Amino acid sequence: MQKGKTFRLYIRGPNACFTRPEMKVERVSYEVPTPSAMRGVLESIFWKPAFRWVIERIDVLRPIRWETVRRNEVGNRISTRSPYLLIEENRQQRNALILKDVAYIVYAHQELTGKEPEGNDLNKLSVMFERRASKGQYFHHPYLGTREFAVEEFRLLSDDETVPDPLPFDKDLGWMLYDLDFSNPKNPIPLFFHAKLQQGILRIPDPRSEEVKR
Repeated sequence: MQKGKTFRLYIRGPNACFTRPEMKVERVSYEVPTPSAMRGVLESIFWKPAFRWVIERIDVLRPIRWETVRRNEVGNRISTRSPYLLIEENRQQRNALILKDVAYIVYAHQELTGKEPEGNDLNKLSVMFERRASKGQYFHHPYLGTREFAVEEFRLLSDDETVPDPLPFDKDLGWMLYDLDFSNPKNPIPLFFHAKLQQGILRIPDPRSEEVKR
């Protein structure tokens, strides 16, 4: 598997919610971002079928602070038999435990998927991402877990730039959602890994390693 250079992206936002999948009704966030959430941020800036983003590490820069909010959600979905939905009749109020005042540095690289057109290579893809990220460009606004919690600032850090120190904090976070395996698009399989925050650093295992479980 061809691996590209490692990028460092600084991300900040007023709120975030990296929803724990075991919570069925109320939304409760993990204490730190999931790899899939950070992949989503990077893909919102730059993505092509030629490559996939692989998250290597997430640095937590600010203390983990919580906030409880009440959110309006729709309880039903539009179906082919009922092509419209009356929001007032289907609205549900639910509580959410979310993160407040967050900032992270994400380390990630690109890997070729084998679907790239002739002439595409990792160097070209790296240059394209660097150009877009340095200009603050994106395909859709990046968000932190759920769309209502938009990223307020992101910035690509240069190779020689000094980065802020992560939060000096250790914690065993238990099993965390890694990502979804879309080998069968009709039945994606959730993947998990044992997450540990060590001096504010969450190290992410390689997706092909035995540390990633189905």
